[in-house]
Amino acid sequence: MLRVAITGPESTGKSTLSRQLAEHYGTTWAPEYARHYLEEHGASYTLQDLEQIARGQLAAEATAAAAAHEVVFFDTDLLVIKIWAEDAFGQCPAWIQRHLEQQRYDLVLLPGIDLPWAFDPLREHPHRRQYFYDLYLAELQAMGATCLEISGPSGQRFEQARKAVDLLKKQALST
Repeated sequence: MLRVAITGPESTGKSTLSRQLAEHYGTTWAPEYARHYLEEHGASYTLQDLEQIARGQLAAEATAAAAAHEVVFFDTDLLVIKIWAEDAFGQCPAWIQRHLEQQRYDLVLLPGIDLPWAFDPLREHPHRRQYFYDLYLAELQAMGATCLEISGPSGQRFEQARKAVDLLKKQALST
């Protein structure tokens, strides 16, 4: 089973891309659990809420992977929680950090910030997207993740991602 995560700053098309890729490949995807959690519990959150969100994201990933066909897509990952926790609270729970160190994705897509910001009451940082993008890129590089930066309009992003996933599938078949 190939595992592909789409991570990065807010309002970069992660959810749209995750859904498009899953539909294209006839498989499953794990939606961003934070959105569900915050819609249910309110936009205010504590570090303990972020831990609950992290657990919910892991459960959503496991559910999607169990039902997937060849490849599974994840709309965000625990790296989002780590960066969010460190920015909001100055720390990340140790268990999340440990899980990140053990986590394996075959490919991580990092959408650029070249899409216009779309207002959403759950989004917080319209003027800090470049800062967060740079943080994600540095973290992914430090982790040694197989990462592809994608950019452009939605259709172009999808084509870049599709080509990368097709190559990944081809490589998996040849090994």
